[in-house]
Amino acid sequence: MADFHQNGSVATLHNLSHKSAQDLERQLVQFAEKRKITLILPSLFSELETPALAGIVDELRGANYINHIIIGLDRANREQFEFAREYFSRLPQRHDILWNDGPRLRAIHDQLAEANLAPTEPGKGRNVWYCIGHALASQNCDVVALHDCDIVTYSREMLARLIYPVANPGFSYQFCKGYYPRIADGKLNGRVTRLLVTPLLLSLQKTCGHQDYLEYLQGFRYPLAGEFAMRTSILPDIRIPSDWGLEIGVLSEVWRNLSRHSVCQVDISDAYDHKHQPLSEDDANNGLSRMSMDISKALFRKLATDGVTFSKENFRTVKATYYRTALDLIEMYYNDAAMNGLHLDRHQEEKAVELFAANIVEAGTTFLENPMETPFIPNWSRVTAAYPDVMRHITEAVSADNS
Repeated sequence: MADFHQNGSVATLHNLSHKSAQDLERQLVQFAEKRKITLILPSLFSELETPALAGIVDELRGANYINHIIIGLDRANREQFEFAREYFSRLPQRHDILWNDGPRLRAIHDQLAEANLAPTEPGKGRNVWYCIGHALASQNCDVVALHDCDIVTYSREMLARLIYPVANPGFSYQFCKGYYPRIADGKLNGRVTRLLVTPLLLSLQKTCGHQDYLEYLQGFRYPLAGEFAMRTSILPDIRIPSDWGLEIGVLSEVWRNLSRHSVCQVDISDAYDHKHQPLSEDDANNGLSRMSMDISKALFRKLATDGVTFSKENFRTVKATYYRTALDLIEMYYNDAAMNGLHLDRHQEEKAVELFAANIVEAGTTFLENPMETPFIPNWSRVTAAYPDVMRHITEAVSADNS
């Protein structure tokens, strides 16, 4: 059962009455007459071979309020790109596939890279950045939504609820973040949010003192959710992180560019499940280990821009505070799971906390040793200032690939 609690930091739009998806979609069709809606789907080619994406595409076929779908396709050769064109051809909406590994977009990427204006590493961040560039170049959208392509429990209602707050002309929201309980197969999921982000934010508040930015992040029920929607007008000035700190980085950019009254979060699902990343204890460059490093560095960088001074001693204190806080939270999670008949492996939870604690210190050391590191990709306002024709080139390349 949903609650109506407001944290006072970020407006929370609950699912109190289970208003039908059909009612939401009827209103969205009306809103879309004046505010055109684009959906971005960042995808690996491997996800085209999963039942999750097949289910997503089947659901999207009925989303008649969507004007344009942009699919960012990574790790695909020419044969796989042609397969993707056929795969997505059943979508009735206008749709474009960005073949990120194709020769045309690679040529644009190489040109931008020469001027240090391109993403420095492949991944979701780069994929989303180019999709945003194409959305801006198309000049046919007022609202842009984004979600992942590995959602096993996807339904069209999730998308409708995500888009509704920024598409509704009666609302003032310019950015909306989705949230949901991470429960599936009788287990409590969402390890990085539960075991890293939540205790780390609490620990930073204790060690650094009150920070409005930390209070803002704590207001989000699920800050690592990959589902968000925004007005197109804010896209040119949003910087997209190229590493695994994408979700935290986007929230930081929204904090920098918008007032709190323009930001909301919305309950989009009672059940959510997607592809789970391994912990990767033995490989710091993959899985949740890499994610925890990138998220920690993203938080430290943002606090530094707000005037917080860090040192090795600070990070040791943060680590110790985090570790104690995380263990206390595990006790709460365990009791919550037990009362609801869910499984939670306390041994595995504590192993994750031990890894994250070590990575917090490592992330702090990296931050101190590389103060000039800038994982953010330049925003599109800067790119178009340097290369005024880049939008036209992207449009022509995507059109040629899809023709």
